[in-house]
Amino acid sequence: MPDFLFAYHGGTIPETQQEGEKAMAAWGQWFADMGEAVVNGGNPVGQSMTVTSAGVSDTGGTNPISGYTVVRAETAEAACAIAAGCPMVADGSGSVEVAPLIEM
Repeated sequence: MPDFLFAYHGGTIPETQQEGEKAMAAWGQWFADMGEAVVNGGNPVGQSMTVTSAGVSDTGGTNPISGYTVVRAETAEAACAIAAGCPMVADGSGSVEVAPLIEM
């Protein structure tokens, strides 16, 4: 069964402790719902930098990544169905890119 990278974009930083607890509960429930599909829970990430032949930009690019997870699913469609349950997708504050990991 293939593995898929979930690259998170967007999201918001909770403004209060109560909002933070609610967000963490939503993420915790989503991960519990994914169960054994989670290969690597990943992490949020800090400010990204873009490296090109022209140099380095520290603006994060046009759609900066905010975190990642690796999941295992039967198909890309199944992985997308899992990603649709992401709390950032559900609340409209972000998106998830889904890409198959290619073994070499």
